[in-house]
Amino acid sequence: MPNPELQTIATTLLERIQQFQPVVVTEDVGTVIEVGDGIARVSGLPTVQMSELVTFPDGTLGMAFNLEVDNVGVIIMGDYTDIREGDLVRRTGRIVSVPVGDALLGRVVDALGRPIDGKGPIRTDKYRPIERIAPGVVLRQNVDTPVQTGIKAIDAMIPIGRGQRELIIGDRQTGKTAIAIDTIINQKGKDLICIYVAIGQKRAQIRQVVATLERYGAMEHTIVVVASASEPAALQYIAPYAGCAMGEEFMEQGRDALVIYDDLSKHAWAYRQVSLLLRRPPGREAYPGDIFYLHSRLLERAARLANHWIIVPRDAPEGVTEGVDGQVYIGPLGRERAEERLKELGDGYEIRKKPGTGGSLTALPIVETLLGDVTAYIPTNVISITDGQIYLET
Repeated sequence: MPNPELQTIATTLLERIQQFQPVVVTEDVGTVIEVGDGIARVSGLPTVQMSELVTFPDGTLGMAFNLEVDNVGVIIMGDYTDIREGDLVRRTGRIVSVPVGDALLGRVVDALGRPIDGKGPIRTDKYRPIERIAPGVVLRQNVDTPVQTGIKAIDAMIPIGRGQRELIIGDRQTGKTAIAIDTIINQKGKDLICIYVAIGQKRAQIRQVVATLERYGAMEHTIVVVASASEPAALQYIAPYAGCAMGEEFMEQGRDALVIYDDLSKHAWAYRQVSLLLRRPPGREAYPGDIFYLHSRLLERAARLANHWIIVPRDAPEGVTEGVDGQVYIGPLGRERAEERLKELGDGYEIRKKPGTGGSLTALPIVETLLGDVTAYIPTNVISITDGQIYLET
C-alpha cells in the first residue's frame, strides 16, 4: 500500500514542475582588457551611456567616459589594485548622481555623496544627476540681491550678487580660501545655504577648514564635498559637478545657495590626467581641446531663476500653486502681463509669487596662479567665464 505522505510529496512536486515558468534574464556585460592608473578599457557594453555608472567584481564603481567603436574607456572611482584583466564589468543603468536635500546640511561627503564624517548614513531618497544643462535665458532674471561676504572692501566696492559667478584668483598663500570661508561663516543665521567643494587639497587642510566652520557654527548651513589629493583623479573630476547638483536642488526649491570650488586649477589637472590616460588628443599645455567647456558648463549653471507669478483670490490660503486663469507668468515681463490681466479680472484678486520659484545659485570659483601670471591658460579661461574677479597678491 503506497505511503500517503510520499504520495502527497510527489503530487506537490509534480504541481510545482507543471507551474514552473522559465525566465530568461539578459544582462549587458563587458570584459576588462586593460587596467592601470585609475583607468580601465572594457570590451563589450555596446549600449552603455555616457557618464553611466558601471560596477566591477569587487564592488568598485566606474564611470563610462570614452565611448569608442570597439571598447569603452572607464574612469575608476575607487581602488583599482584588485581589478584584473578579464574581470566582468556590469552596467547599472544609472547616470552618475548624488543625494541632495536638507539631509546633507552639516555633513562632509565625498564626490559621490557618501558620508565620510562618521555621523552615520544620510537619510534622503532624493538624487540628482551631476551633469545638467544650464538654465536658459528665458528662465533667468536680473540679479538684484547681494551676497554679504562680511568683508567691507568687497561688499562696498565690488558686491557679489546672488546668481553671479565671482572668481577669486591669486598665488598660493594669498588668502583665497580665507575669503571663501569668511563668506560661509558670515551666512550664519541668514537664508543662504553654502556648499564648499575641496578639490585636490591635502586632508589636513580640509580638516582644518571643517574645524573652523564647526567652531563658528557655520556647518549648520553648509555641505562640504571632499575629493582630496590622495583620491583618484576621477573623483576630483566629478566633485565640482556633484557640489553644483546639490546647490541646484535648493535653487529649484526657490531658495538661495552658494557653491565654492576650491580650486578649479586642480580640477583641470585631474581632467587632463584622465584625458591623457584615455588617449584623448592633447592641446595647449597638454590639456584636452574641451578644457574651456569643462568649466563653462559648470559655471553657467549658476543663475538667478525667474520668479513665477500667478493670479489668485485675495482670500486664497498661502501655498497656492494654481492661478484662477490657469496661467503662470514668468519673469519681469510676465509680471507686467499679469498686472494687465489683473485689471481685466477686477477687484478681489491679487498677484502672488508661485512657491518654489525665484531661487539662485551663486558660484565662487577659486583659481591658483603661478608668480601672479593671470595670462596662463586656465586663469584666462575662467576669467572669461565669470562676471568679475577678486585678485589677491602678497
